[in-house]
Amino acid sequence: MHTKLCDILGIEYPIIQGGMAWVATAELAAAVSNAGGLGIIGAGNATGEFVREQIKKARALTDKPFGVNVMLMSPFAEDVMKVVYEEKVPVITTGAGNPGKYIDKLKGAGIKVLPVVPSVALAKRMEKEGVDAVIAEGTESGGHIGELTTMVLVPQVVDAVKIPVIAAGGIADGRGLVASLVLGACGVQMGTRFVASVECTVNENYKRAIVKAKDRDTIVTGRPTGHPVRVLKNKLTREYEKLEEQGASPEVLEQLGAGKLKAAAVDGDVENGSVMAGQIAGMIESIKPCKDIIDDIIKEAMELLNKMKEWG
Repeated sequence: MHTKLCDILGIEYPIIQGGMAWVATAELAAAVSNAGGLGIIGAGNATGEFVREQIKKARALTDKPFGVNVMLMSPFAEDVMKVVYEEKVPVITTGAGNPGKYIDKLKGAGIKVLPVVPSVALAKRMEKEGVDAVIAEGTESGGHIGELTTMVLVPQVVDAVKIPVIAAGGIADGRGLVASLVLGACGVQMGTRFVASVECTVNENYKRAIVKAKDRDTIVTGRPTGHPVRVLKNKLTREYEKLEEQGASPEVLEQLGAGKLKAAAVDGDVENGSVMAGQIAGMIESIKPCKDIIDDIIKEAMELLNKMKEWG
């Protein structure tokens, strides 16, 4: 299971871990990288120095490539980018904005740049600005989302750009990996599946909520704010729905959501906190080591590819 993405990033398998705030710590990133994928430290709204500490911790835990996800709407995005450049992190992924103004300096330092894109238009713009690949993320994913589904978005982005495309959103097993490759992607990014891993440091309540989730247990909140988020249904989402029905202002909705991801991920309050998870949560039935997760995915994918050869 080797694609062009493996060559670009220096990894064994074409699997990237999503850069989830409060979830994607050095421990998780190192475990995914050690298992043959590309682990990602999620910067979220953290300071540059906190991210530097995470980078150093990851380097103590793995000698394999790993990356940092930079959320461009963070007030500390400039500081985090500076740290990424100074530490010569091999790869960055970006979300919630356009990384254009950073690209030349990052690439000058030999850092691979992989922005998350929710549309063909942004994918084409990123290609013009010189990124190494794009992550086409469908609305099935957890956290901040776009409108197009993975099945619809990925092939359109593949047709629109010449750089490698990574599929994200609704992928958690070998079937999802093979489907993504058939759509033209050269690899996948997975977030929710890695939350339910032994090495993930989030509160166990968060992991168990994902394992317990069924196919219709996620909901999208915050559309009026312009930054919709997919989470598991709970008491908090019911409050969101009520306020949205009443026509509450974006400021009121944002205030309700402030600090709620930390409440769920760190404190374990999965009723009043924001349990960000993708629709794929309904397929996750156990908490496993990252190596087992990746090994199982690759084994299943190879078996499916061999079957497809037999069909031909």
